[in-house]
Amino acid sequence: MGVLQRFERRLEGMVSGAFAKAFKADVQPVEIASALQRELDDRAAIVGKGATLVPNRFVVELSAHDFERLAMYAETLGIELAEVVRDHANEQKYQLRGDVEVTFIEVPDLDIGVHRIKSTVVASVTQVAPPEPPKAEPPRPRRASHAREETELIAEPRPVPVATPAPPFLEVNGDRHPLNRPVTVIGRGTQVDLRVDDAGVSRRHAEIHLGPPAVILDLDSTNGTALDGAQVGKAELYDGACIGIGDTVLVYRQPAE
Repeated sequence: MGVLQRFERRLEGMVSGAFAKAFKADVQPVEIASALQRELDDRAAIVGKGATLVPNRFVVELSAHDFERLAMYAETLGIELAEVVRDHANEQKYQLRGDVEVTFIEVPDLDIGVHRIKSTVVASVTQVAPPEPPKAEPPRPRRASHAREETELIAEPRPVPVATPAPPFLEVNGDRHPLNRPVTVIGRGTQVDLRVDDAGVSRRHAEIHLGPPAVILDLDSTNGTALDGAQVGKAELYDGACIGIGDTVLVYRQPAE
């Protein structure tokens, strides 16, 4: 059974009543599923020996009429269409850089029954956990002393709590990755602090030094590091600065103290 046939079977198990009536609209879910498969095939790019990269984020543009009919089922339909993308990618041995997401939007320039798909590759970004510190050995029990000891109780002042400012962080694809270390190494390899699964990113691509001031430092990467669209070797960071590595954009955020 093919990908589209499995999708239709799952859809038949879900649709009933108003849901089925909505799918009798001018845009059919199977047509969108077929278009997503074509989009994968058309956008497939060879990035290495035996590795073919395809998009993983899709926006389905619909006319106002079709969007209104399918809007209340968009979340369920998006989940099922994402499964179609994963199934087709597995069958064709395509690589997906991150989670698959299919969303719907309304556009004014489309006629009823016409849809359009836009796709992008969004790399997954992973915060690498630091190694756990070694556990301290429990203190050895002391032998009881027969000598009588006199103790003097001294009231110690209680420490006054000091507010700790929130650490800066990188915002990537809507996710926050806190910068808890003085130096954070970013790259595609395993020996980094923030791993970016992007073919255009070097294994050790760049470093962020918190300073002050915080700076971005390129580590002689293959494709370079950009700050607000301009290539840099080393540059100061500020709240809202856009760091470009490969096809991924990381936004530096410095919370107000």
